[in-house]
Amino acid sequence: MVENERLRQEMRRCEAELQELRAKLAAPCAGCEHSQESAQLRARLAQLQLEVAENKSMLSELNLEVQQKTDRLAEVELRLKDCLAEKAQEEERLSRRLRDSHETIASLRAQSPPIKYVIKTVEVESSKTKQALNESQTRNQHLQEQVAMQRQVLKEMEQQLQSSHQLTAQLRAQIAMYEAELERAHGQMLEEMQSLEEDKNRAIEEAFARAQVEMKAVHENLAGVRTNLLTLQPALRTLTNDYNGLKRQVRGFPLLLQEALKGVKAEIGQAIEEVNSNNQELLRKYRRELQLRKKCHNELVRLKGNIRVIARVRPVTKEDGDGPEASNAVTFDPDDDSVIHLLHKGKPVSFELDKVFSPRASQQDVFQEVQALITSCIDGFNVCIFAYGQTGAGKTYTMEGTPENPGINQRALQLLFSEVQEKASDWEFTITVSAAEIYNEALRDLLGQEPQEKLEIRLCPDGSGQLYVPGLTEFRVQSVDDINKVFEFGHTNRTTEFTNLNEHSSRSHALLIVTVRGVDCSTGLRTTGKLNLVDLAGSERVGKSGAEGSRLREAQHINKSLSALGDVIAALRSRQGHVPFRNSKLTYLLQDSLSGDSKTLMVVQVSPVEKNTSETLYSLKFAERVRSVELGPGARRAELGSWSSQEHLEWEPACQTPPGSTRAHSAPGSGPSSRPGSIRRRLQPSGKSRPLPV
Repeated sequence: MVENERLRQEMRRCEAELQELRAKLAAPCAGCEHSQESAQLRARLAQLQLEVAENKSMLSELNLEVQQKTDRLAEVELRLKDCLAEKAQEEERLSRRLRDSHETIASLRAQSPPIKYVIKTVEVESSKTKQALNESQTRNQHLQEQVAMQRQVLKEMEQQLQSSHQLTAQLRAQIAMYEAELERAHGQMLEEMQSLEEDKNRAIEEAFARAQVEMKAVHENLAGVRTNLLTLQPALRTLTNDYNGLKRQVRGFPLLLQEALKGVKAEIGQAIEEVNSNNQELLRKYRRELQLRKKCHNELVRLKGNIRVIARVRPVTKEDGDGPEASNAVTFDPDDDSVIHLLHKGKPVSFELDKVFSPRASQQDVFQEVQALITSCIDGFNVCIFAYGQTGAGKTYTMEGTPENPGINQRALQLLFSEVQEKASDWEFTITVSAAEIYNEALRDLLGQEPQEKLEIRLCPDGSGQLYVPGLTEFRVQSVDDINKVFEFGHTNRTTEFTNLNEHSSRSHALLIVTVRGVDCSTGLRTTGKLNLVDLAGSERVGKSGAEGSRLREAQHINKSLSALGDVIAALRSRQGHVPFRNSKLTYLLQDSLSGDSKTLMVVQVSPVEKNTSETLYSLKFAERVRSVELGPGARRAELGSWSSQEHLEWEPACQTPPGSTRAHSAPGSGPSSRPGSIRRRLQPSGKSRPLPV
């Protein structure tokens, strides 16, 4: 600025000298060199400005690259922390199980030592003495079997501990590798920052040197101009005319600038409109591709064998109360129907499942999602659909529904009957239904004459390796009326109770087992498909449900069975060699559905209110773990054969057996059992001539 002010003063002095010399000048000089030098100087100045802009853009790009590498380093640190947290959790779980095993061994050692018997042949006449001796031998054998089982459990725990040590060593190796990679990345980042700093300093020094050279050239040119002004006085008139012309151009410059700005604004607006239209088209294509990708993903999951998981959110009801605790804490993604957002303790948490149904979804909408699985049961596949969630989340409503708006159970059987009628010209189908519940770790028959009788799970004697329940009643259904009678009878026998969370809380796990057997009349191909519809008991904290006495024991058994289900899911997810199916009756019954060749779907029921966010968060996390379990592709159970007399021998005697020969046909007793007996006679049970697989 000082230099410009000095030049202005010199310019004014030159103008004064020009006015003095105007009278002496005769004619202007032609082809003045000063105008050409001025144009060259302006061009040089524009070139310098372009170089400075390029250097600034290069510096911004280098800064952006440094920021990206910093973000990548932070991501590596987060992954390392996650691995360390998972390792700590696994070690804690294994140490807890090892501690339990040691306590069990200590308790067994604390028991009285086994009695060694000296066997002598003594002839006695008392039968009571012989009976006591046999009972003692039986008890001794039972104790030896328990000791062998505990040794086997200890051996399995030692194997698991050894595998955990191996996993710990692998995690430590990975941590060391990550630390080395982190140090290498940090060193590279420091070297790149140092090189960037050197490049920046070098560019600044070069620009400063060029500016000094250019300033020196400008001073030299100014000295030449002064010399030329003194020597070439005739050129002053031409310079004056040029100066006046430039002044006129400067006066008209604002109008030209406004017109240029208007034109540029119009062009920018048009370009923005074109970009918006292109963005809308790209967004539409993206959504279409997203739906296509999701469809392909679902097909891949079906072929791969993962358990499909869908979530359903119930609406807010009057029972939820008023106030901030009854506010809605669940939101949905408008562009993706497989994402659900939960606001837990002021922090949003997102979960991605196969499908999410909002409170506005109807029973028909949910059934359409599971309809394909149910129809595959006719083709000979094993299918399992179970509802999971806290008490009061709507599991029973989704599975059973109401008489006016039925749920999955009744709609599934109605669909099976419609499919059977369509294939009646080529196939012969037989549909049988059984209902059971697991109450306090005891399996009970809901359709039997004595619902309180405890049943056991056994292996089929035919050597197939499948499980079945001896004594479980099996009814053959042929119409919708038969379905309603079965549902009514099974529902009256199911155990429900009042809790603080629900007026009619299901206190047991209900299982509806539908078996579809078909024979192709033309080829003799026989198929057997099984549909398990499971309504799990509500999961919630014992203190929150207000359970006491027998209700407390029920809640403990329910939480224990659901915890065993979580252990099974964790073992399947981590591909462990041993999966603890036998830790609970529930997991033992679902063994065929959670391993091997079954098609399994889990319906997670979610409560949207703020006071249930803890249970909702646990249910959604469990759903994500279940969704990652791989079972393998479903296998169809079919075999070639003919509808021979042997097939008739398996079914016809059951229908012709006298009422007193089987438990399902036994005469009704006095009291409350008289009504169930009449219902069973109307439903024509198929008897128990063959075992029913679980």
